Amino acid sequence: MRSVVVIPTYNERENILRIIEAVLRQPEHFDVLIVDDGSPDGTADIVRGLQGQNERIKLLCRTGRRGLGLSYVDGFKACIAENYDRIFEMDADYSHDPDDLGKLAKSLEEHDMAIGSRYFGGRVSVLNWPISRLALSVFAGCYVRLVTGLKQSDPTSGFRGFRSAVLQSINLDAIKSNGYSFQVETLYRARKCGFRIGEAPIVFTERSVGKSKMSGGIVSEAIMMPWLLRFSRLGLKAQKNSSGRECA
Repeated sequence: MRSVVVIPTYNERENILRIIEAVLRQPEHFDVLIVDDGSPDGTADIVRGLQGQNERIKLLCRTGRRGLGLSYVDGFKACIAENYDRIFEMDADYSHDPDDLGKLAKSLEEHDMAIGSRYFGGRVSVLNWPISRLALSVFAGCYVRLVTGLKQSDPTSGFRGFRSAVLQSINLDAIKSNGYSFQVETLYRARKCGFRIGEAPIVFTERSVGKSKMSGGIVSEAIMMPWLLRFSRLGLKAQKNSSGRECA
């Protein structure tokens, strides 16, 4: 089973070395693909320097700041082209603990998609967040579940693992989200295709260095996208994936 972790970056030079080293030292064998949006702080240059020392480190450079969703779409396509069996996604700022990758990999033994949940089993596993931020996150999860009918405890989590067949079946070219609602849309599409979706408990820690990429546009998209998914389904027409199941 070939596994790769996709990490999108924009101005993450303070975090990138540490996160790559942490992923590579996991007991399970993970390659790393950094998808950099032309970071002016030289993030990509640091990754290029590391590539000469380890062939498991991959780099995909894009022109301009195209956004989180498109970063993942481009990264996923590159991994599919390289015939990876399992594809994981996580943030570069160490809010997602690389030591939890093993939990997601374990979940993928029985499921097609695994979500790292901050609220697994009704427990809150978040560190260094103010009450207002935590309340917003919990509300967002409730909001998404109410509008879309998704059942997962943490539908907005950005720490995930996929079997390659999932990403080949949900039509990455049709993804409309480019902010954090990308997580909701991919989950929704996977459910519509009938894939088995599991959750694993993680601990989320607020970043200690670097700046958040949150913006007003991202928030607006996150509010509207669940309704678009529910009523227009963004062109999710009946189509059979490679396993013959209906994606609608």
